[in-house]
Amino acid sequence: MKKYLVYLIVCLAVFSGCSKPSRVEQYRSEKHVRDSVSLVEQQRSLAYYESQLDSLMPVADSLVALFRYEKNEKYQDHGNYAQTTPSGLRILVRDDGKELLLYRAGKRVEAGDIKISGKDQELYDRAVHMQIIIRDIKELEKRIARTSLEIQKYEKRLHKPAEP
Repeated sequence: MKKYLVYLIVCLAVFSGCSKPSRVEQYRSEKHVRDSVSLVEQQRSLAYYESQLDSLMPVADSLVALFRYEKNEKYQDHGNYAQTTPSGLRILVRDDGKELLLYRAGKRVEAGDIKISGKDQELYDRAVHMQIIIRDIKELEKRIARTSLEIQKYEKRLHKPAEP
């Protein structure tokens, strides 16, 4: 599509009676078109990422409300969303979504090593879902930040005064 836009611009310049542009002018024109297309693409991506984030936030809020947030500011970089099941299983989801930990009687256990059923299974499933949602939100936040920087870059290029 970019090639067609450049071709169209060159054809219009030739057929409108303008003299043939120099290579430098042609390169600048092509670069301007490429940057314009890239800017529109980045703006579309940003809108998509923001809409995805807007749809995930209510889900995350409803899940987070079921857990208690714990963090010791003195030595922890990340906090945990915690819940204890009726059978004494303690479920922790790290606030960046990178870990889901299970503890029973103060000892860490793996999900495959214990039998989980009933209410415990329901709470465990919620924790897994919350971990996925948190991880997705963090990824979208990173993409939004990167895309915003790309938009600023292309806007700066497109609004830069022409070089002599």
